[in-house]
Amino acid sequence: MPWDSVTAAPVSADRPVVVVGAGPVGMTAAATLAHEGLPVVVVELHPEPRPDWRASTFHAATLELLETIDITGQMHAEGLVVPKYQFRDRVDGLVAEFDFRLLADETRYPYRLQLNQQHLVRMLYDRLRQDPNVSLRFGTELTGLRVEADGPVLELRGPDGAPTELAASYVIGADGPRSAVRNALGVPFEGFTYPERFAITSTSVDLQELLPDLGHVNYVADPEEWLFILRTPESWRVVWPVPEGMSLEEATAPERLQQQLQRVAPYEPGYPVIDHQVYNVHQRVAGAMRVGPVLLAGDAAHINSPIGGVGLNSGIHDAMDAARRLARIARGEGDPEAELATYDRVRRTVAREYVQADTQRNTDRLRERDDAVRRQHQEDMRAIAADPERARAYIRRVSLLESVQRFGIGRPPAELELEALS
Repeated sequence: MPWDSVTAAPVSADRPVVVVGAGPVGMTAAATLAHEGLPVVVVELHPEPRPDWRASTFHAATLELLETIDITGQMHAEGLVVPKYQFRDRVDGLVAEFDFRLLADETRYPYRLQLNQQHLVRMLYDRLRQDPNVSLRFGTELTGLRVEADGPVLELRGPDGAPTELAASYVIGADGPRSAVRNALGVPFEGFTYPERFAITSTSVDLQELLPDLGHVNYVADPEEWLFILRTPESWRVVWPVPEGMSLEEATAPERLQQQLQRVAPYEPGYPVIDHQVYNVHQRVAGAMRVGPVLLAGDAAHINSPIGGVGLNSGIHDAMDAARRLARIARGEGDPEAELATYDRVRRTVAREYVQADTQRNTDRLRERDDAVRRQHQEDMRAIAADPERARAYIRRVSLLESVQRFGIGRPPAELELEALS
């Protein structure tokens, strides 16, 4: 039976919604579904929540969404509020500064909240393991996925190695860029991989004491080695490109990490390194974000350069959009085919027109080698920052408020269709 023709079984304890992947996107999806009163099973390959320092920015639109599941208070108690961020040049210094407080009349959160993604996962894990509607199956591998006439069936291998099967009503694949769900669907992951990898290194040294005009979030352009520097509650983090062909051993050697940090700002005692990672960076969007009763979300559906801090945020938007639609379907308030087709159309549009377009533009701006083009970029950014209305529009877009205002999150298909026709 073709996947697209399948009608899922009603959501029930015997046929729960299954979320594959227990990162911030999967856990947000599970928490939203549970908040709606739906039975949920979370399947996660690793035996416990993973500590991952990579993503750490939560934008205004995301905080507004997370407020609906009552988690933002705890996030703010542990996070760092950052109302401004800077574009800089490695030689010329500060180019332009943008202040999210320009949006104070549009959002309750006119800032970026810096909080490592692992903390949101921990908060939601602590909540969900006490929820009787939620079953957390950590240490469990998805080995296969098929869709039968009455819904999807997941083939699993548990911590004891024994194979089992789990019948579902719907499946949300939030299992990262190597998604087993996406691979089982046979969905292509279209796009490209950057030739250089990115290195991210965290230190406890306060870089603002060494560079007093440095902001808490900084995009630093340089034709040879751009930088992304930001503050989190635990540390300062610096991202730089690893030259193509450099081995992982060389890129992570303690002496190289120290050399790179010393180039950011000299520090005679030497920088303590709290954490460091090297990872490949991609610009890819899945050929479909929905096949039958199975949805893809987050990095399983789209992956992008981190320059802009929107990958995690757009993934959480996917999770919320999917969960709201599935809740409406479960209550008999939405047509399954229309809701899921709308999810695919809207979230792929946002991934292409906002996430991919903006992060690619940001990355290209930082690494531009042509001096005349670099100077023009600087003038453009200064002009935008100097004009309050242009700055508002710019910040509205980069904080994803614009995409949410345009499409909403989980808006009924009829509303979107009427708006498109008007």
